[in-house]
Amino acid sequence: MDRGGAFFADAFVGGSWRRDTSAGVGRRLSPHTGLEVSLAALCGDEEVIAARRHAAASAREIRTQPAYRRAEILQRAASLLSERRDELARLETNELGKPIRDTTLEVTRAAETLQIAAAEARRIGGEVLPTDGWPSGHGSSAIAIRLPVGVVLAITPFNAPVNLLAHKIAASFAAGNTTIVKSPPQAAGATTLFVRILLDAGMPAEAVQVLHGGAALGASLVAAPEVAAVAFTGSAAAGHKVASTAAGKRLVLELGGNAATIVCADADVAEAARLCARTGYSNSGQSCISVQRVYVESSRFEDFVDQFRAQVASLRVGDPLDPATDVGTMVDAEAAQRVAGWIQEAVSAGARLETGGTVRGATLTPAVVAEPPRTAKVVTDEVFGALVSVLPFDDFAEAIREANSTRYGLQGGLFTYDMRRVFQAIRDFEVGGLVVNGSSNQRLDHLPFGGIKDSGIGRESPRWMIEDFTYLKTVHFRGMPV
Repeated sequence: MDRGGAFFADAFVGGSWRRDTSAGVGRRLSPHTGLEVSLAALCGDEEVIAARRHAAASAREIRTQPAYRRAEILQRAASLLSERRDELARLETNELGKPIRDTTLEVTRAAETLQIAAAEARRIGGEVLPTDGWPSGHGSSAIAIRLPVGVVLAITPFNAPVNLLAHKIAASFAAGNTTIVKSPPQAAGATTLFVRILLDAGMPAEAVQVLHGGAALGASLVAAPEVAAVAFTGSAAAGHKVASTAAGKRLVLELGGNAATIVCADADVAEAARLCARTGYSNSGQSCISVQRVYVESSRFEDFVDQFRAQVASLRVGDPLDPATDVGTMVDAEAAQRVAGWIQEAVSAGARLETGGTVRGATLTPAVVAEPPRTAKVVTDEVFGALVSVLPFDDFAEAIREANSTRYGLQGGLFTYDMRRVFQAIRDFEVGGLVVNGSSNQRLDHLPFGGIKDSGIGRESPRWMIEDFTYLKTVHFRGMPV
């Protein structure tokens, strides 16, 4: 498991752990300390072929396992994950620089996601179809049942590698499928440890495999004819490539975001400022629903900026392993420099830098940019970093138009007690999810989650993913009326 203090992420292929390094070793350095924290046995063509063969054979085995047994395994996995929470959270923090407070919460959520999937496994069924409503169906009966698609490919990102994988693999297994996992290079260790915990809890070796590598490995797996469904979380550009390569496979794509939150004059501005500060910089803003743009009604704009600036300045930046740390590092120094460059671009075009924006290695101090031009990258593109822009509006319809002026549509926030505005936003705000009197960055794992436009297709959460990981079979009983 470990070598020289670093976690070794073996591949799990064909029912056994492999430490074959002939295809290379992926080395992950802590973005906080610069020390080597994990190594991964990279996978090549040999592992891909073996994984494909094993998955095809295993699909027949897993689909025959009764639902109650799959539910029991997922429930045990949830319990074991809770017991080993601190171990997994610490490894993820070391790999990503994500504060231990956040990784601990993520693992806790992952355990709950497994529990949700366990409950959903017991509810998979079908329905009796009405046949005699039309003359052609008179004298017959019909049912529709859900059956597993067979092989699911799960490709996960670095920013929440445990819970996002939990959604994919738990729904896939609950539906009766086998899953091939392609880990993110930045979090191969956390991904591997999570899969080990699932196996330790009794998940059959036929139900899961994990391979390590980069984009080429992912593309090879997406194109594999044995794969029936692909669940991918990542950038819009990568998602488009996945969709093109998948060519007719079932897809669940959770892609990028440029999340907007609207604060109206009647809102509790102090609470809005507090929540936007707390949810705009968790994981250094590296979340697809992280607060990126805040549109504030002009009469309260400066009041909000003052309170928001104070809240952001109070966030504690430091050692990710310190439980008191609010903001750790970004995934690497290049990411921090990129966001700093966007800030400078906005300031050069007339924006006010209210606080933050200093780069030290992979750490970017939480930044607030006020009144950037609408054409600045901090407004038009996905920042995916520790930066929030604040912009004024005079008309609510204008605010919604501004919020919609992006190719993304994942999630939005709205602070108001005016129900007319709430219903207007429900109708006109172009997002897959709307949080009322909360920021964009809030997610409950048992609710459907996903976006529109370039933010993807399909919905995450076990119940809704099970629909994508099963197919509907219609059975017509001729001459056999109920």
